[in-house]
This record gives sequence, C-alpha cells and structure tokens, in this order.
Amino acid sequence: MPKIIAENCVACGACADVCPQNAITIDDVAVIDDSKCVDCGACVDECPSDAIEN
Repeated sequence: MPKIIAENCVACGACADVCPQNAITIDDVAVIDDSKCVDCGACVDECPSDAIEN
C-alpha cells in the first residue's frame, strides 16, 4: 500500500485527483484510506513532490 511521506507532501491534491477509488483526501497533507485503496500506484506516479511511496 502507498504511504505518505508527510515532510514531502505539499497538499497539492494531484494524487487525490487521479485516484480511481477516491481513497485520498487532503488535509494538511494527503491521507490515504487503506480500506478504499487498491494499490494501483496512480498516486505514486502523479505526485510532483515524491511524497508517496509504495
């Protein structure tokens, strides 16, 4: 499952925009709902600040 690296996250919302399961919300940083995530990797590929790792 993808994990957010909080110190890199700028809360831009790019990951949430591409998530096909709507598993990501944006607060101070991105938050992934593990119960909705299907581990597709779209968020990892989309993140401009390398704040999500698999």
